[in-house]
Order: sequence, then structure tokens, then C-alpha cells
Amino acid sequence: MKSKDKTPAVGFVSLGCPKATVDAERILTQLRAEGYALAADYAGADLVVVNTCGFIDAAVEESLDAIGEALAESGRVIVTGCLGVRTTAEGEGLVQSAHPKVLAVTGPNDTAAVMQAVHAHLPRPHDPYLDLLPPQGIKLTPDHYAYLKISEGCNQRCSFCIIPSMRGDLVSRPLAEVMNEAETLVRAGVRELLIVSQDTGAYGVDLRYRTGFWRGRPMKTRITELARALGDLGVWVRLHYVYPYPHVDELLPLMAEGRILPYLDVPLQHASPRILKLMRRPANVDNTLERIRRWRQMVPGLVLRSTFITGFPGETDAEFEALLAFIEEARLDRVGCFSYSDVEGAAANLLPDPVPEAVREERRQLLLETQAAVSIERLEARIGGEIEVLVDAIDDDGAIARTYGDAPDIDGIVHVNDGGHLTVGEFARVRITDCDAHDLYAECVP
Repeated sequence: MKSKDKTPAVGFVSLGCPKATVDAERILTQLRAEGYALAADYAGADLVVVNTCGFIDAAVEESLDAIGEALAESGRVIVTGCLGVRTTAEGEGLVQSAHPKVLAVTGPNDTAAVMQAVHAHLPRPHDPYLDLLPPQGIKLTPDHYAYLKISEGCNQRCSFCIIPSMRGDLVSRPLAEVMNEAETLVRAGVRELLIVSQDTGAYGVDLRYRTGFWRGRPMKTRITELARALGDLGVWVRLHYVYPYPHVDELLPLMAEGRILPYLDVPLQHASPRILKLMRRPANVDNTLERIRRWRQMVPGLVLRSTFITGFPGETDAEFEALLAFIEEARLDRVGCFSYSDVEGAAANLLPDPVPEAVREERRQLLLETQAAVSIERLEARIGGEIEVLVDAIDDDGAIARTYGDAPDIDGIVHVNDGGHLTVGEFARVRITDCDAHDLYAECVP
């Protein structure tokens, strides 16, 4: 039986993408600011908050399973995140339909609603312990890197995606607010800022690129100006989810100057003009290949990551072959691939000629095999070279690190076999000695 004098404790389960991680960090920061304890397990929790993902079927299933487990273990559960705004075909909330015993359900990017629900079911302590709260807030990432979310929502209407219906249209954060958070993180010891949003290249569009102020000087609320300012902070700055707008070309000089990492995460999705039009994506494939060549001329060490969908409705054998040919010609460094799946509410569900599930998956495997050969070739070209890495962990085999071309959790790692003496969160110089399909192997440079 819990003591009445015990500080109320909230358990937290966070699923989904880095943008959901930022939402979770904000909620955790507010909970801690108000004096709530953060429970390490279900047994110590008076209430559990589950931050969900609701994009693809596998994510929905994982989220519903997590809610079910939290209910079974704790009995008192508040649900937030993207799944909170999903509904069944009958119009009932998907979460409430599957788990009617949850205490409350909120949507993404709504810390206020989550806290209101927490207050209703677990009254806040009388004296918040603000002095225990670190200035950068509560983070779910290691101390040396952090996600920095610069906007919410998206103005794109890709036919396979329902993110705008869950997170709304683009809402950019004020430039000064973003830069102040970035400075706070760097002062707290963060060595890498991972810039995330649903559409990073569109930052400021909703504000018509209005002028903001940082360090007493005027700056446009625009991704190029923001990237340049972040580059003044002296840490790695990595851009994710960059839709291929024309002005993305303006970022390449900043990479060449070393202000931001020469790394671009550009979701291209396909290489067939017809399929891209059905997806409501940019469809000039020749222009895309030419831009990639031009980018690499401007920044020879540029690392490119992208994602693709196989088995989109109507995709023919010839169009899939065109996608494989694109993969071989583009020579991308990192590729993620998903076989198409219906997402309730997505416009693509209404398209004719669905591709059988087995064919979708077979094509996904073929694309990954094709890309694996490209990735190995590009990694092998780095053998013998020296490079700076950021150390993420130390284990019995040495150090685990990343190059500028490796984002945490989604790209490869560098195994530094003689790196046991290195320090987590610090940069080190290594020499690449070997590779496999995904990772590099290295030794310290004396």
C-alpha cells in the first residue's frame, strides 16, 4: 500500500519518431517541474502515461499493445500522441475502442492536455521542486546529443500519409525560441543537435519568413538562416526530414564551410514519375539525379539518406525496376524501405490496382539487397582514411562511435576496437580499418 505522504509518481512509455520523443521530453519536463516523481517501473507508478505512434499498422499495434500492458500492470493509464486522434470506421476513438478503461486520451503536441489529465487523476504536489530540474529539461537521449524540434505539423498532402490530419498544418517555432533552446542544450554539454520536424525545409513558411532576433541581430525565420545560426554554436548540427525544395541547395555551402554536418535526410519515396504523382510527391526524377550529382560536386563528402516505398498501389514490375535502377545510379549512402500498407484515412487507399502483400514485401527485400551492395561499396571506399567520430558508448570490445554520416539509431556505427580509454560524449580521431554492410571498424589515431 502506497503512503499518503509519498511524492506522486508517474510512469512514462514513449514510442514513435524523434518528434514524438520531443513531445515526451516536454511532458516529462513539465511533470518534473511540478514536483512529480518519475517512476522507473510500473510497480512504483501511481499513474502511467503512454506516448503513442499512429502512422502505420505495425506502429498502431505496438502502441495498443503498450497501452494494454500498462493497463494490466498499473490500471491507471493516460494516452497521448498520434494514435490519440485516430478513429475507427464508425468514428469512435481507436484507443477508447480497444482500451475503454484508459483514464484520458489526448493527441500529439499537447502537453497542456496531458497535464490537465494528470492533475485530474493524480493531484499535483503542493511544492514543486524546481531546483531539481536541469535547465535543459528532462531528456530521453544520452547527455551528449539531443533532438531539437523546430516546427509542428505539415503542409504537404502526400497520399500515403495522414500526419497532417493528426498533427495539423505547419506551425514553425519562433526563431529566438529555437535558438535559446539550442544554446541551453549546448551549455548543458550536448555535442550534437539533431534538427527534426515533419518538414524541416519548410521552416518559417507559415510565418512568411518573418524577421526574428537572436543575439541582438535580425534574422529571417527560414531554414537556411536557422542552420547558419546553429552552426555558430560549435557542435554537430544534423538535419532530418528535408523535403527536396529548391532552396535546399542553399544548405550545401554551409556544409562545405563546416557549419553544419554534410548529411542530408531527404525522403524521396520512389523513382517512377507516375507513382510519384500518385503519391503527390515531386516527380522530376532526372532533376533529382542531377541535383544529387551537383550536391556531391559542392560537398564531396556529402552523406545522403533517403526512404522509399515498394508496392504502392498500381506499381508495375517496370516501375519497380526503374526504382532499382535509380538506387544503383543515385548511390545513396543510407536507405530505409517500407512495403506499402493501407493507413486508415489516407487518400492512397482509394487508388486502384493494389499490389499483393507478398509482392510488396518481395520488392522491399530486393530493394534492400540492391542498396546493400551500394552501401558496402561506399563504406569500403572509406577504409584506410582517418575521420572524427563522436563516442556514444564504451563496452568490453572498445568504443561505439558515429561519424558525421551516422545519425543515432537509424544509421551505422563505428566499432573502435582499441577505444576503451575514450570518453562517452567526446570526439576522437580514428582510422577506418574494415566495414560490413552497415558499420565501420576502426582504430584510434595516436
